[in-house]
Amino acid sequence: MRAVTTLSMVVLASAGIGHTVMTSLDADITRVDPFKDMKNRPRAGHGMNILLVGTDGREKISKEERHKYRLGGAPCHCTDTIMIVHISEDRERASVVSLPRDSYAVMPAHVDRVSGKRHQGHPVKLNAAYAEGGPQLTVRTVENMTKVKIDHYLEVDFTSFMKTVDVVGGVPICTADPLKDSYTGLNLPAGRHTLAGGQALQFVRARHIDGASDLGRMKRQQRFMAALVERLTSSGILLNPMKFRDVTRAVLGSVRADKGFGTDEMLDLGRAMRNFSPSSSEFTTVPIGRMGYAVKGVGSTLKWDAEKSERLFRALRQDQPLSPHRSRGAARIVPVAPQQIRVQVENGTRTPGLGRRVDAALASTGFRTTRAPVNSATRDVKRTVVAYDPRWDRSAKSLATALPGSELRVVKGLGPTLKVIAGADFERVHKVRAEDPGQGEFGVVRGDEVACG
Repeated sequence: MRAVTTLSMVVLASAGIGHTVMTSLDADITRVDPFKDMKNRPRAGHGMNILLVGTDGREKISKEERHKYRLGGAPCHCTDTIMIVHISEDRERASVVSLPRDSYAVMPAHVDRVSGKRHQGHPVKLNAAYAEGGPQLTVRTVENMTKVKIDHYLEVDFTSFMKTVDVVGGVPICTADPLKDSYTGLNLPAGRHTLAGGQALQFVRARHIDGASDLGRMKRQQRFMAALVERLTSSGILLNPMKFRDVTRAVLGSVRADKGFGTDEMLDLGRAMRNFSPSSSEFTTVPIGRMGYAVKGVGSTLKWDAEKSERLFRALRQDQPLSPHRSRGAARIVPVAPQQIRVQVENGTRTPGLGRRVDAALASTGFRTTRAPVNSATRDVKRTVVAYDPRWDRSAKSLATALPGSELRVVKGLGPTLKVIAGADFERVHKVRAEDPGQGEFGVVRGDEVACG
């Protein structure tokens, strides 16, 4: 999932960093020419399409880190992550489509970059295109499959990913259930965590947490991408030139990009995207029609749903959003639906009617309030409190998400009814809903719905 960091680099350019600084950083980028001599390419659409590719690149990581983060074995010199990022022409939306590495693909005729032999078109798994023909064959294969013209190519490896996460101070991730993967060594209890570089790499690489394998991994990668953008846009990094320089150097040190994606392009895109945020982004995976599609000499692959995937890529070509329109006040995702949570409201201030107002606001959001708020024994509460029995901690986290800035307080023996002690800081109740598979035909989720609430 190294590819997510490069999109963040583009967003960072919106900080207003000068042309001279960006030019000096541009020199760190290794250039490739994935579009050389390409013919019969798809027709250009509106907006910008970036092919983000993550390679395993583990040979650059120290022996100690390779052991700690389970990165042993020889690098496969193939793509571990493949995404198309579509930036809308008005620069107000980013649509991210993950392409499973095990997707069934027919590789175009090409010359093997290692042996020099010419190969006719033949079936493969999508990630094999990079091993046989590098960036150019990867772009050709993706364009043939999607009929989406790729405008820019960006490639990142493990090292760049880990350094970038560390230099931004880690990335917050929330999980309702424990995540454990013996292959990568990931071991996260349920709750909120700030992942440093190595642990973040385990999180985005894990494929054995559940039966979803690579598809489950891609959803975690999308969550991480949203959380990283949230971190970058809310932490002040964009306003700090020195921090900006450190982050971009961490990214660019291991990046390969096409020759056309230079300083001017990064600055123009960055300035246009200065209002970018998680709510501006949408994430999905190409629709799968058949799992475990066996191909002789290739193995088990994932075959795309021809009709749905065509509609998805047509939307990219036509610069259309992938999901139904939702307002900026869309509900945040929580582990427990509000309809399953019973709440007793207390007024912890001397403001008349505050308890009734909080009770009504929670009820209108779906919480099962008692509709009988009472006055608290303490009437000088400054910060709203969510009191809960530790056995109902997931419900408490869902309720706290609906009350931004509230304090979680454990009260053993309280039972299944949670208590809200309204404080002087109360302003409003935020809409929340339980996580679902996504919205619309393509199961799209928006960035602010998969980041921590």
